[in-house]
Amino acid sequence: MAPGTAGDVAVAAGVRRAFGPAVVLDAVDLTVARGEVVALLGASGSGKSTLLRVLAGLDEEATGSYRTDGTTAVVFQEHRLLPWKRVGANVALGVRGGDLPARVDEALTEVGLAERAGAWPAELSGGQAQRVAFARALVRRPDLLLLDEPFGALDALTRLRMQALFGRLREHHGFAALLVTHDVDEALLLADRVLILEAGRIVENRPVSLPRPAPPTRPASPPSAAPCWRCSTSSDPGQAVSWLRSSSVRRSWDASPFSA
Repeated sequence: MAPGTAGDVAVAAGVRRAFGPAVVLDAVDLTVARGEVVALLGASGSGKSTLLRVLAGLDEEATGSYRTDGTTAVVFQEHRLLPWKRVGANVALGVRGGDLPARVDEALTEVGLAERAGAWPAELSGGQAQRVAFARALVRRPDLLLLDEPFGALDALTRLRMQALFGRLREHHGFAALLVTHDVDEALLLADRVLILEAGRIVENRPVSLPRPAPPTRPASPPSAAPCWRCSTSSDPGQAVSWLRSSSVRRSWDASPFSA
């Protein structure tokens, strides 16, 4: 069993994964505490999605030790809805229990799609389909969400709204999450801690010491005049870490009703 504390919902120790001669993960150590959101940043091919798949139990070829505690749910970049099942049936897929219809209704209501339970996936917009994917995760009442670039395929406005939705859901349910992303701004907005994966190893592990976004019942706090990473066109993770260390920019999101 992987080491860790009683408060950890995900632990990896010395995890290694190779594809032929290519070593993608090289002795990776990671913990996610209960209720904590950890963002995993890194260049394409750095092993982010591979690590998430290992923790999700979808890759049995990895060595080292790793574990998750409690209920785990996964949300991918593509919604992966079954086109021959209606929205409600997609949300309920793989879940059992006498209270399942009520849980499905509750999950769809939380993502703003209560009226779309009888729709086919082909009738949904991209943002709506991804919200169904989140409802499918929520219906499992997860202790840990594993998120593989869940907003990466969305347009900019829908992406912002989905980030706001994630924040509200996290505030309400208190689940932990490991968020794989290329977006430094997204990591700063949503995460409590940021990891940078490079050449198969965690090279940076930094807390996000910015105030949590305002709850949806209050207007979002305006950003300060401090230098803003989101204004930069660079994607160098090293620059991101430098900005993380020095910035005092406040996190905030638009709490207006979801309409994507």
